[in-house]
Amino acid sequence: MKITKNAGFLLLSIFLILYGLSSLFGLSFSGFDILMGILALVSGILILFSR
Repeated sequence: MKITKNAGFLLLSIFLILYGLSSLFGLSFSGFDILMGILALVSGILILFSR
């Protein structure tokens, strides 16, 4: 298995994994929504600028 070197796609994959786990198992903690929002925003910006 090869891990991508693109930071935007790496952050997006982390976001999707965390979101999926939180949906399936009800995982949550204080500040989870803020963390997920920041993670989504940063990964979107990095993908947009292709870094």
